[in-house]
Amino acid sequence: MVMLLALIVAGGAFWLIRRQGGASQGGAGRGGAGLAGPDSGLPPGLLAIRGASQPIPPARRADGRLVVSGLSKRYGTAAAVTDLSFAVEPGRVTGVLGPNGAGKTTTLRMLLDLVTPTAGSATIGGVRYSDLDEPIRRVAAVLESSGAHPGRTGRNHLRIICRAAGLPLTRADEVLELTGLTAAADRRFREYSLGMRQRLGIAAALLGDPQVLILDEPSNGLDPAGVRWLRDSLRALAAEGRTILVSSHALAEMAQLADDLIIIATGRLVAHGSVDSVLASLGRQRRTLVRTPDLPRLLAALDGDVVVTPAVGGDVLLAGVDAAAIGDGARRAGVAIHQLTTQRAELEDAFLELTEGQEVIR
Repeated sequence: MVMLLALIVAGGAFWLIRRQGGASQGGAGRGGAGLAGPDSGLPPGLLAIRGASQPIPPARRADGRLVVSGLSKRYGTAAAVTDLSFAVEPGRVTGVLGPNGAGKTTTLRMLLDLVTPTAGSATIGGVRYSDLDEPIRRVAAVLESSGAHPGRTGRNHLRIICRAAGLPLTRADEVLELTGLTAAADRRFREYSLGMRQRLGIAAALLGDPQVLILDEPSNGLDPAGVRWLRDSLRALAAEGRTILVSSHALAEMAQLADDLIIIATGRLVAHGSVDSVLASLGRQRRTLVRTPDLPRLLAALDGDVVVTPAVGGDVLLAGVDAAAIGDGARRAGVAIHQLTTQRAELEDAFLELTEGQEVIR
């Protein structure tokens, strides 16, 4: 199966070849602004394993801002996306959530110029993907599990992409190390598990050390250690000033990963903002688990409207007051606190409330 990632990588590769007039086998491609490192031909960020991590300069971060404005897509009489508008900010992980058939993948494809909108626009740094300067170094995407020739090794698969894109062949080994595939680099693709294929797709996306990373269900097939690796890696990339957009059905994982949320149902935007603001808009608050031998005295010492919910083992969950205020109140009242744990409101409950009855199977 021809993967959508190949279209993204190939588009960037063909652009580079056209601009460079062809690339040598091991050459670093065209020099110029944004390229650094004596032997890698790449910016010395987190993804360039050699050298210290360096964030994207603030002056360049706006180049990674994604803006969707009035975006719509119809297939005949069926509306896949309707008047969708949102922005994705650099330096943050933004999660895209929605039921099956909600229009998430169609939106990502329009952002990457793989699907032509019926109306509206989708831009990266103020321009369409197809008009980007050096797209392979600006944007990378994985919209399906990796596909490759079944008889080709993981390393050779990546080297072919490097050669086409004018990247140094050593970059293949760097991303293999980054994605934990070094030990499997010389195994043939047909021998890769689903999780290994997913890692290989991510490795291919990282070859150009992109400023923007767009992933559709990236944790699919990964074991728990792989999911944690992915989460830590994406958050580290965002901390460098990169733009991370992730579509997923794994709500528990998204609650740990995302800074911001975009929730889509039946092709329309139903929520957009930070995780906390989306939860707060539905009347859902952070709650604090409290264990104390004298709850009445503690509650009497707290200011504001405190909502008390019984929990397991005689503990209580308090909303409307944060952990610091609870601790201060306990000190004033001379009440012992045996446990004080802040819990985030359940994203799953909020998601189901926003999208109830709106699942569409296409």
